[in-house]
Amino acid sequence: MRLEPVANPSLLRRAGLPALALGLTVVAGSLLALIAGADPFQTLGPIVKGAAGSKFALLETLNRATPLIFTGLAVAVAFRARLWNIGAEAQLYAGAIVAALIGAHVTGLPQVPLLALMAGAAMLAGAAMLLPPVLLKTRFGVDEVVTTLLVNFIMLLFVSYLLEGPMKDPAGMGWPKSAALAKDARLPRIIDGLRLHWGFALALMSAVAVWIIQTRTTLGYEIRATGLNQKAARFAGIPVNMVLVKTALLSGGLAAMAGFSEVSGLKGHLSLDLSANFGYTGIVVAMLALLHPLAVVPSAIFVAGIFVGANSMSRAASVPSYIADMLLAIALLFMVLAILLTRYRVRRG
Repeated sequence: MRLEPVANPSLLRRAGLPALALGLTVVAGSLLALIAGADPFQTLGPIVKGAAGSKFALLETLNRATPLIFTGLAVAVAFRARLWNIGAEAQLYAGAIVAALIGAHVTGLPQVPLLALMAGAAMLAGAAMLLPPVLLKTRFGVDEVVTTLLVNFIMLLFVSYLLEGPMKDPAGMGWPKSAALAKDARLPRIIDGLRLHWGFALALMSAVAVWIIQTRTTLGYEIRATGLNQKAARFAGIPVNMVLVKTALLSGGLAAMAGFSEVSGLKGHLSLDLSANFGYTGIVVAMLALLHPLAVVPSAIFVAGIFVGANSMSRAASVPSYIADMLLAIALLFMVLAILLTRYRVRRG
């Protein structure tokens, strides 16, 4: 058996194989439910109901999808240039630290300029987190998978130190969290009385902005060319190393916006449990979206829906909520296979 490249994949091939991958994921989920001793309809049904069965459930799913859109965009941008950014978790926390500091201690600014300052500073912090690994890659050839992954653990330990030391809230009754943000430093709610905030709208605008950058700008062309073939890009006069640096700055800034969104829109302070592995899950979101920035939005909502609905599934069917994690892993494996079969066909010989 061998793989033969497909020069111009048809629309049916490009759309049908990912759809088939999602269908196979549902079948695999049903088999998992049977193995767990539950009725598949009693397992998959509550996931849908818990994620979108009511106005409250749907808004909670969108709320959970907000940081996943940002981290999914960060990963999609980097992976498009073949810059393997596995450190979105660290960049998220870098943005959260800066947002928490500014939001709690900067006074005298109106709400809109204050939020803009927090978001801008968060993006700079996230970009700065990814800059050293990409410089090590371009200057010395150091594998960015290793460096960005290790930075995640360093950042978590650093956040723990801050919350037990310099940033610990003296009025927090001993809990490891930062001081609460000022009222004007909080992102307003889209619907009063519910938790969905304007960070979701910022995430949607970011997806559109990234799509415009990738398809309508010189930088976007350079990113795609660098990702397809670095040697050919260099031969065509594209400054590949500089493109990778610019890509890293954009990717790190987008991941940091997830931290800003969670601190300012949801939590109101910095804590060690701010992220439920949003940085790592962003990789799944980006891969399910085939690295397309607009497709990141429904992909993030799909992943968020599985996580939000998993609790309802666990209560209704008395099965472990870890089935949701297995579903995502299976979905990713099927989607990677679908991407492979979109670009290659299997031949005997």
